[in-house]
Amino acid sequence: MTDASGARPVDRARLRHRLLPAAVLGCWLVWAALAWWTAPRPVDAADLERDLAAGRVVTLARADSWDDSGPWGRRPEPRYTPNGSTVVWARPDGQFRYTYVPAPVPQGGSVADAADPGPVTDPGPGREADPLADPRARAAVTRHGDSLADTLADAAALLALTIGVGWLLMLVAGPPPVAGSRWFWFWIGLLPYALGVLAWTWRERWRAEVPVTGSRGSGWSGFGGLVVGGILVSIAVAVLGILLGGYVVPGG
Repeated sequence: MTDASGARPVDRARLRHRLLPAAVLGCWLVWAALAWWTAPRPVDAADLERDLAAGRVVTLARADSWDDSGPWGRRPEPRYTPNGSTVVWARPDGQFRYTYVPAPVPQGGSVADAADPGPVTDPGPGREADPLADPRARAAVTRHGDSLADTLADAAALLALTIGVGWLLMLVAGPPPVAGSRWFWFWIGLLPYALGVLAWTWRERWRAEVPVTGSRGSGWSGFGGLVVGGILVSIAVAVLGILLGGYVVPGG
């Protein structure tokens, strides 16, 4: 049936079917942009000196390692400690940077007195000055409250939570999946960077009307896909990090 102009009427049901994938993809793109921008980036100690000289250090602290045990949408958090050998700072543009600067040795002590001195054997005159003691860093060291980088990272984490919870509710309460069981898509949906959620959105929402040509995916095949896919994604990120550098692929 067509209208007076001869054009087909808008298929509203099909349009609604397309809105959800578009919304999920839009949220994922915003999350990816925020997560990429606020991901901690390794730089040289000279970059810290330049940022201090230019007044581009908002917060500044020492850490000894990174906690990346959170869900996929949460950025790695530094484990702060006064004697850590990693100096982490936030910039006014909303980015986090970090570099290796050995912790200062206590007066009359040795390098071993520091909690995480790193591979430093010369605590004498050649040792780098503590950037936290730099007068230009005083306000950044004593600053309390969130920086722009923290706010953007929190927004990315909130978007990731929204995507994850929304997908899980739709998977459980929505219509039966076409290409695989609910357990299949549950395991696939746990792939890093929500890639599995995007796969579910594309196959089960954008192309839901396309019939399955083979057997439906089972829970076991979904679990296997999660294991193999997780390994492949990790390898791909590592290779891209080597080829493109730590700024383009943070954590790679």
